[in-house]
Amino acid sequence: MRRRWVLKVGLLLFAGGVVASLVRPEGAAAKASLDSPYTLAQTYNAGLRLVRVDLGLTVTEKDPSVAYVLFDYKSTESGTRVIPGSIQMLDTGRSVRVVVQLGQMPRYHEQVVLDALAKKLRDEYGDPPPRSSHRDAPDAGPDSVAPFGETIW
Repeated sequence: MRRRWVLKVGLLLFAGGVVASLVRPEGAAAKASLDSPYTLAQTYNAGLRLVRVDLGLTVTEKDPSVAYVLFDYKSTESGTRVIPGSIQMLDTGRSVRVVVQLGQMPRYHEQVVLDALAKKLRDEYGDPPPRSSHRDAPDAGPDSVAPFGETIW
C-alpha cells in the first residue's frame, strides 16, 4: 500500500512538472534583435511610424534622444488583453541595434515586428547609406599640426 502511495505522489509530481513547463510563459524573458544598417534617426522614425500608423498601436511613451518607444501591443492571440511592448535602439557605430520586447508574448511576435521594421526601412529609404567603420576624429583647432609635421598657416 505504501508503495502505491509513493508511486501516485511521484506521478503527480512528474505531471505537475510537465504542466508547469508547458504553462510557463516562455515569452517573459524573450526579446528579439536586429542590426539595422540605416542611421539611428531613420530607424527610430520608421519604428515609431510602424507602431503608431502601420500596426495602429497606442504609443505610451517615446524619447528620440534615447531612441526608445513604449507601446500597448494587441494581438488576435491575446484577445482584448493589452501587452506592454518596447522598441529600443542603440547606435553601435557600424549599425543600429534594434531590440523589440513583448514580455508576455511568444518570441515570434517580436520577430514579426522586427521583420516589418526591416521591410519598412527598405521600402521607405531604399539601400542603406554607407557607414564608416570608425568615428571621425574631432578637429584639434587652428593650431593643429598637419600630417608629416607640416605647419598649417
